[in-house]
Amino acid sequence: MTKVELYKSRVFVTIIHLCALGQFAYGLYYSNFEIQRSYKLKTSLHRRLVPETLPQKIRFLAYWSLIIQALYYIVSLANDFVGTNELTPKRPPAIRRFKDWLLATLAFPVALNVGVTFWTLYAIDRELVFPKILDPVFPSWLNHVLHTNIVVFIVLELFTSYRAYPKRSTGLTGLAIFMGSYLIWIHIVKHYSGVWVYPVLEVLQLPQRILFFAAVLGFTFSLYVLGEFINNIVWAKEVKLAKRKSN
Repeated sequence: MTKVELYKSRVFVTIIHLCALGQFAYGLYYSNFEIQRSYKLKTSLHRRLVPETLPQKIRFLAYWSLIIQALYYIVSLANDFVGTNELTPKRPPAIRRFKDWLLATLAFPVALNVGVTFWTLYAIDRELVFPKILDPVFPSWLNHVLHTNIVVFIVLELFTSYRAYPKRSTGLTGLAIFMGSYLIWIHIVKHYSGVWVYPVLEVLQLPQRILFFAAVLGFTFSLYVLGEFINNIVWAKEVKLAKRKSN
């Protein structure tokens, strides 16, 4: 077995899916239960800065992204056992079609959006996205699960599992609905709470916020196209060979 065949083997892919699901599921569990019981949180004067309840958590795109990643790897594992990982199956089962759609439309572009945007703003001024005051009360490993590992695993997924991308207009429409809904949601939160979800929005004037939102949407759509491009480049030869064998 060649190196290429090894890292794309069914066993290796399943192990990757198990590792990814394990940490993302634990991240969700910890953020929902353990973080409230943390000794540091109970004694910290800044406990109020850490989102504890579900309504507080779902204000953040990173939390939605974590849910999407956990869902994607649940679906991937189900596909590993009851679906198919063939490159070009003649009749792909529903679980495989949903897996392919979920990665293309949400899992890949949203994960990269969260990771790249967070660490870019963090490098410019971390107080805009993750103030230093949170360091004692928010585990650094959880921060990396939310903003780093989601990118690492979803990029690895592109190179270890092939997926048939949906029609571009269909995929981008699904992504636009999700991102548009999230932007509406954070405006609803701002209306009722009087506070923007992200500190960076507090320092921007209305024209700047409009440009910021437009840039975020444009960047996210470009990530969809990037994922499609990488998928086609990485798997082009093997898909061609698979089609030849099936003919």
